[in-house]
Amino acid sequence: MFENEKDDKIYNLIITQGTDLKNEYGQFTEKLYSKVDFLWKESISGSYAHAGEAFYSNVDRIILLAGIYKDNKELFESLLEAGEKYNIPIVLVRPLGLEEVPEILESKAATIVGWNANCIIDSIKDADELM
Repeated sequence: MFENEKDDKIYNLIITQGTDLKNEYGQFTEKLYSKVDFLWKESISGSYAHAGEAFYSNVDRIILLAGIYKDNKELFESLLEAGEKYNIPIVLVRPLGLEEVPEILESKAATIVGWNANCIIDSIKDADELM
C-alpha cells in the first residue's frame, strides 16, 4: 500500500491464545501495536466452538499462532472449523524462530507470515484476496 493511501478500516481479529510458554501472543500483539496506522480490535469468546454466526459475522480474520498449536489443538480445531464455515480468512503466523508449520494449519491458511510487523499487517489486509 502506498504511504498516501489511508486505510481507515478497523480489522476485527481473533488471535489464538491459550497455553503460551514463549509469550507468542504478547509478542504478536506488540507487533500490531507497533504499527500505529493499522487499526484493529480483538474478538474473544469463552468457547469458539459454541460461538455462533452472530459472533463470527463481525470477524475479519482469524490469526493462528502456530507456535502454540501443540498445546492448544482443540482451540485451533474450533477456529479452523469456524473459518471454513463462516468464510473467514486465516492468517497463519510461523512459530517464533522457525520456518516450518504443521501441515494441517498450512492447508487451511489463506496466507502464512513470519514475525516482521509490516509483513503481518500486509498479510492481514490482503488475506481476502488470497482465499
